[in-house]
Amino acid sequence: MKRDEGRPEVELLQVSKRYGAVTAVDRVDLSIARGELVTLLGPSGCGKTTTLRMIAGLELATEGQIRIDGKDVTNLPATHRDVSMVFQSYALFPHMTVGENVAYGLLNSGVARQDALQRAEAGLAQVGLEGYGARLPSALSGGQQQRVAVARALVLQPKVLLFDEPLSNLDARLRRKMREDIRALQQSLGFTAVYVTHDQEEALSVSDRIVLMDKARIAQQGSPRDLYQRPDTEFVARFIGDANIIEAEVVEVEGDEARVRLGPLRLTLPRRGVGPGSAKLAVRPHGLEFTQEGLPARITSATYLGDHMEYGLTSEVGELFMVASDVESPRTVGDAVSLGVVSHATTLVAP
Repeated sequence: MKRDEGRPEVELLQVSKRYGAVTAVDRVDLSIARGELVTLLGPSGCGKTTTLRMIAGLELATEGQIRIDGKDVTNLPATHRDVSMVFQSYALFPHMTVGENVAYGLLNSGVARQDALQRAEAGLAQVGLEGYGARLPSALSGGQQQRVAVARALVLQPKVLLFDEPLSNLDARLRRKMREDIRALQQSLGFTAVYVTHDQEEALSVSDRIVLMDKARIAQQGSPRDLYQRPDTEFVARFIGDANIIEAEVVEVEGDEARVRLGPLRLTLPRRGVGPGSAKLAVRPHGLEFTQEGLPARITSATYLGDHMEYGLTSEVGELFMVASDVESPRTVGDAVSLGVVSHATTLVAP
């Protein structure tokens, strides 16, 4: 069947998954375009991994429909869905060479051994491991093993590549390098990917779009910048980066703008559907700054972190957290300060 380039690669239509009385995924609608990398993000138990496993066919949906390239695969087994999974544990066979590991799925699909090994070597070259085919997995670093797992999935030429927390077994520095590698590979080859993680920094760095889940449902979805700069709710603001959630008052609205009172401060912000009355602000830690006149506060903690300072503060609007780039003249615990709020790092949110 010829592929329709305008059709979504993956569609979930009112998909739910229940285990007895427990609803793990609740009426999720999601459309993923061809060549897009979408990350399912959220706290433990939110439903992100179950959603990925339903796309893979490792779990069957209780209700709803799943389509891949326009084909209804809701009740098809994993082997008939044209997807490949990169697992958290790598799942490499220790007794097989790297080349044999990469060729394993091809051999099981009936590809001749010589052809499979040649395609495996080409797959290894795609992930920067050309010439590694004769080695055993035990001779590779954790990052190299993860690349082998990606190559094994890629050589099957699936319509969709699924990543199940692929970097959680790596140390912080290697995780940073590998997420850059995965993103560069995805962009250069143009494959469609669904990526699961609980790490918001990882999601921000690799994604075209983030789908943030909470309590089995989608809380908000959008580009990394959208979710960070324009969170819809307090939950989204707190989960995607740190945020101070502060009670404020909308004193006037005019068109798409709201005039907001925060203690002695007056702010003009995008209205975002909020009317006059009490409201909540999400202020990023870098959205607070020291000023000559502003919101009175007192420093309760000061932590030096090399290229910036982190401060805890108490004020009439509650406990606050901020970061400041000035490490040469730091404030100290007990100092009385005045705070200003940077509008572009502040947004009105629903409770």
